[in-house]
Amino acid sequence: MDLGLKNRVAFIAGASSGLGRATARALLSEGCHVAICSRSSERIQCAAMDLARDTGVPDDRVLPLVCDVTDEDMVRTAVGRAADHFGGLNILITNAGGPPTGTVLDFSAEDWRSALELNLMSTINLTRAALPFLKESAKADRPLARILMVTSISAKQPVAGLYLSNVSRAGVQGFAKSLSEEVGADGITVNTILPGYTRTDRLTHLSEALAERRSVSEEDIEAGWAGQAALKRIGREEEFAAAAAFLVSEPAAYITGVALPVDGGAIKSLL
Repeated sequence: MDLGLKNRVAFIAGASSGLGRATARALLSEGCHVAICSRSSERIQCAAMDLARDTGVPDDRVLPLVCDVTDEDMVRTAVGRAADHFGGLNILITNAGGPPTGTVLDFSAEDWRSALELNLMSTINLTRAALPFLKESAKADRPLARILMVTSISAKQPVAGLYLSNVSRAGVQGFAKSLSEEVGADGITVNTILPGYTRTDRLTHLSEALAERRSVSEEDIEAGWAGQAALKRIGREEEFAAAAAFLVSEPAAYITGVALPVDGGAIKSLL
């Protein structure tokens, strides 16, 4: 299937590693120009070089940007730089790391504010910065304008010990559904993608934290996660990235307002 992504421009937040980086690799392989951002200059520069090498594309197809997604001014500047550098913007993929684990009394009011800034406000501010460019792309001769927000299965089925993620990512779902109604008439699709337990550095850190908290082995934690999925295994980054690439593609033009789990069947609800 031709995804219609050749020479499209994508901005991917949190792309120095994990799911963001895997998605950048998938879009580069489909012919996109990709801007990637991270708080660390060293990490994002290394990621850009590795992505270009791994996909066999020229270095100038990957634009590394330093951006703390909790800083509204940095977000606006980074999105603007990407659009200026590549001559427009077709795809925004919002993404940020997960907040710490714990129970309700483990967190201060500041911890809650930080989680909302990291996961919810970063998504809102990235979207606000990108919308003017996406609206222009939606009016082009070959229109394509997509917003894809990376959340988590915790937004649909809360995960024990992930209070901060459960709450902040559910907020992203509310924002995405509301936005899809507002910008649909402009030709912009808005969807969320909900990764389940997927083999990333974040998953390793989470299993370490939970193993210590519960006094069990990391292997036991991961076996429990795998057992929750209908497929009885932990997912791979490239499986998530393939689903993300489709949702921002030309053939996905009539899909909007959808929350797509990529979780191997871990969520048990009917809808």
